[in-house]
Amino acid sequence: MSPLTAPPSMSGLSAVVTGGSRGLGLLMARQLAAQNCTVTIVARDGEELKRADELLHQRPGAHIRTAVCDVRDREAVREMFDATAQDCGGIDVVIANAGIIQVAPVKSIGADEFDAAMDTIFHGALHTSLEALPHLRRSRAGGRLALIGSVGGLLGVPHLLPYSCAKSAVGALAEGLYAEAAPDGVTVTAVHPGLMRTGSHLHAEFGGPQQQEFAWFSALAGTPLVSMDAGRAAKAIVRGVQRRRTRIVLTPAARAAGFAHGVAPALTTRLTALSARALPAAEGDGGALREGAAVEPPSHPVARKLRAWGSALNDRAAKAYNQRAA
Repeated sequence: MSPLTAPPSMSGLSAVVTGGSRGLGLLMARQLAAQNCTVTIVARDGEELKRADELLHQRPGAHIRTAVCDVRDREAVREMFDATAQDCGGIDVVIANAGIIQVAPVKSIGADEFDAAMDTIFHGALHTSLEALPHLRRSRAGGRLALIGSVGGLLGVPHLLPYSCAKSAVGALAEGLYAEAAPDGVTVTAVHPGLMRTGSHLHAEFGGPQQQEFAWFSALAGTPLVSMDAGRAAKAIVRGVQRRRTRIVLTPAARAAGFAHGVAPALTTRLTALSARALPAAEGDGGALREGAAVEPPSHPVARKLRAWGSALNDRAAKAYNQRAA
């Protein structure tokens, strides 16, 4: 690579990744550590953070810190950033990645599920952004902020409506902050990944006909060509943040969906409605959502085999990316 096109070095910078204890967050933290950043990984679960710390320290010379923090609590986020800045001599890179996934037909959920998604995904990104920006403005390297959205934020995805609504708000926040933070030398990157093999199906929450919802989601998220290797996704995101890109859309399917919705939104919405007919129908009045790890495999032997086949790579990722308790 020519020196004229090489991205600026991030060696020695201080980086923070929320939702960094597992899945995509863990892999982005690993990529930042490979760039010789001092990385602070943030999550609510202290035990997950301990396991993540051990995994990241397998790389010789990695500089890793952990911080237990609930991004829904703005005061806790403020205290986390203040402590990190004091310990690391400032903050240069922040990636807001914390979130939840709820998979269910809208008939099986209520406003509480939408509130929960907005609280963790949108308000988590908002709190992270507002508390990070004062530190990023003081960065000698010029601060970098990335907000992890989703293809679900580019168009409404059936059976993922709370997630889609919250991710859409994150995308709007990233674009608006980019415009307002630019005069202060801070760049903001909106990241919209498509399906990735992160093993997140074990922590996603399922409602309605839970076995069927878990089956289609875990299989689709683990199918090659449809989903993306999470390690490659993390590398692409960190490279984009390093290059101060404004917008990153990952996977051909996500780029095609975003383009189609932008060019022909009415037609795309009709096609989405047709695809929704292939998804499981709501049963009864719903009930409490359950994490994927607690959902039993499909009872029908053929359905069970198809789910296991489609989700094989995703199940493997779950083990590698700290999605399973030791």
